[in-house]
Amino acid sequence: MAAKATLHCLTGCAIGEILGMVIGTALAWGNAPTMVTSIVLAFVFGYSFTLFAVRRAGLDFKTALKVALAADTVSIAIMELVDNGIIALVPGAMDAQLSDGLFWSSLLGGFVIAFVITTPVNKWMIGRGKGHAVVHAYH
Repeated sequence: MAAKATLHCLTGCAIGEILGMVIGTALAWGNAPTMVTSIVLAFVFGYSFTLFAVRRAGLDFKTALKVALAADTVSIAIMELVDNGIIALVPGAMDAQLSDGLFWSSLLGGFVIAFVITTPVNKWMIGRGKGHAVVHAYH
């Protein structure tokens, strides 16, 4: 269950992260605005996946938003910290272009490491009725 929850969060995070990196790189933004855009979009897409699912289950928007925030905040935050930390630590990754293998390998490698680190955190949270455990009532 924890791996499935982590993969769910990672999917939204990855879409937002990649979109942010593509936007920042394509527009030749500096590292800081590109990273901020990526992080913001990762949270937006991460929350939106859960928000969409619980709204479909019949929750009003305000309640659904509370559920999404409770379910995903810690998971997304850890993933973003790990993923962006990996990218920042890989020499040349922040300056790589969209056509560079280094850009994509560091980004994807960061996702893999973030998944491995976040899954036990999600397992711990689910075991205590927190995180994605709050969403399961609506599936």
